[in-house]
Amino acid sequence: MTSTLPDFTFETAPDLPGSERVSRYGLSAVRRLVHKLWDLTIEGQENVPSEGPAILCPNHLSFCDSVFVPVSLRRRVWAIGKGEYMDDWKTKHLFPAFGMIPVDRSGGEAAQAALDTAARVLDGGHLFMIYPEGTRSRSGNLHKARTGAARLSVRCDAPIIPVGHEGTLDVQPPDQFVMKPGLPVTVRFGEPMHIRDFGDPDDPRTIRPFADAVMFEIAQLSGQKYVHTYAGAEDEETVEPKVAAPVVSVPPGRARSPKLTAAAS
Repeated sequence: MTSTLPDFTFETAPDLPGSERVSRYGLSAVRRLVHKLWDLTIEGQENVPSEGPAILCPNHLSFCDSVFVPVSLRRRVWAIGKGEYMDDWKTKHLFPAFGMIPVDRSGGEAAQAALDTAARVLDGGHLFMIYPEGTRSRSGNLHKARTGAARLSVRCDAPIIPVGHEGTLDVQPPDQFVMKPGLPVTVRFGEPMHIRDFGDPDDPRTIRPFADAVMFEIAQLSGQKYVHTYAGAEDEETVEPKVAAPVVSVPPGRARSPKLTAAAS
């Protein structure tokens, strides 16, 4: 555990999305700013490989999740971002310059194009970040995973690193532009997860148990209650989940904690 930012190695990749110059100097500036303005605690850094591909899967509560998770890493990371950012003059140039890969969340060929680009990142031996819930949770609960990350893991033979963070919702509540300084944030990186631990990677039926198990690991890291419904099904922050989470497979040899057992009850 550390309360200081880790040493950082900038991986050059001029053939991938993003501006090398903006990414190098912009990320350096953001890291210094975070170190100065927030009390950031990072746990489990040793679980993120120092080289080679990996898929980072964090919980998603606030826009600033996309600030605190990347600056907690020792390596450069590329990430999926909602296509709506390309419609806003404040973000349409800056975010892609940092390596954001826009995705059309309506699905279809446009969404597949984003995943194809993500596969290029992983095939190049780099880190890629995707929010498995697909969108921010407005309820504060952790929601059922979309299967994009699990499918990328199979396609690129890359492990998934579950990530759980706490404090970002206080730093930047929903629909608030300004991030409140001086507050504590904790980012926790879990152990790498491989789909082969859940069955035959070539069997499509293995995808869903793997994706569900990733969410249970994130629940342990973030302390959130897990509900087996997709984010977006609860648009009201005060609405209680209507569907209880069923028991879902967890990685062999990993005992379920009391916190996780309570979340599934």
